[in-house]
Amino acid sequence: MFKVDGWDIKTEKVAYSDVRKEKKKEKKNLKSKKLAQRKRDRKDNEIQLSNDEDEEEEETSKSDEAVKDGKVNKKRKVEEIKNIMEDKPSPAPARKLTPLQQKMMAKLTGSRFRWINEQLYTISSEDALKLVSEQPQLFDEYHDGFRSQVQAWPENPVDVFVDQIRYRAKKPVNAPGGLPGLKDRKIVIADMGCGEAQLALDVNTFFKKYNKKAKKSHQRFWECHSFDLKAANERITVADIRNVPLPDNSCTIVVFCLALMGTNFLDFIKEAYRILAPRGELWIAEIKSRFGDGRGDEFVNALKLMGFFHKKTDDENKMFTRFEFFKPPAEIIEERKAKLERRQKFIEVETEKEELEKKRAKTAEGKWLLKPCIYKRR
Repeated sequence: MFKVDGWDIKTEKVAYSDVRKEKKKEKKNLKSKKLAQRKRDRKDNEIQLSNDEDEEEEETSKSDEAVKDGKVNKKRKVEEIKNIMEDKPSPAPARKLTPLQQKMMAKLTGSRFRWINEQLYTISSEDALKLVSEQPQLFDEYHDGFRSQVQAWPENPVDVFVDQIRYRAKKPVNAPGGLPGLKDRKIVIADMGCGEAQLALDVNTFFKKYNKKAKKSHQRFWECHSFDLKAANERITVADIRNVPLPDNSCTIVVFCLALMGTNFLDFIKEAYRILAPRGELWIAEIKSRFGDGRGDEFVNALKLMGFFHKKTDDENKMFTRFEFFKPPAEIIEERKAKLERRQKFIEVETEKEELEKKRAKTAEGKWLLKPCIYKRR
């Protein structure tokens, strides 16, 4: 009825539905493309943002480094100008050592310390002063090595002496158990072979606090002299400790803390006797391995022949022995002389003194009375 040539309604319907489907597909594809593009754009933005942040951080760190470098360079320039003015070579930039290099450096430093140590024990104090005067760096190298040795010790004898001063300072000067003082009650300490003068630093700190507490800050009733081969700091006076720049009878305590190192160490003891006031005390700490008899009885007898009275020997420490002596006043010396004459022993003592000096003249006491403390070579 509705049939016309060249026009088929059924086919046209099919063709129209296909077109609609195609359009829907295109829309879908377009939508998915847009979504994919948006995702890509978002990712690109995030990447760009993070890159910007990294660049900003990099620029900040670079600027910080530049500021640091600027400060370092400024310091270097100042040092260089100082060195030029003082006619010194400018220091080379520090390099980081590898673990192997550090190990080798430690070995070299250790062997250097042992060599210097051996020199100081096997030459006279006069030669030691000459050696350090010509090569001042030896003193620093020795004490760098000594510091590392001390770290392994259970106890440092310097600390024992400082503790003793603190404890005895609580009692009146010149009273039994108190510190010995001069007639005006002034305490004068001489630290012979002081190293870096740790004893002076600790004792001065203690007395300042003690004075403040006791409201005696206006009174300087103590003094500490420190002597060694080089002035490592302002507390130290350079001297051969067999001849220090102090008057006779001017000190109340003389300390030798591991300091009897020269082959002529009995000259140091004679000097201690000269500078000590009557009733002044001599404190000594030495390594046990240096005494042939372990306890040091021969050493004590030698010091008795030089005029000292023996007070105490403390050998409780595994590594060190401590001795206390005092210089007798004139009346006690006369009493002792009279006793010896009554017992007919005075001539014997005088003969022993002569024999000691003869033995010293033949062979230095650093070779027989106290063995040198020499580390094994590796």
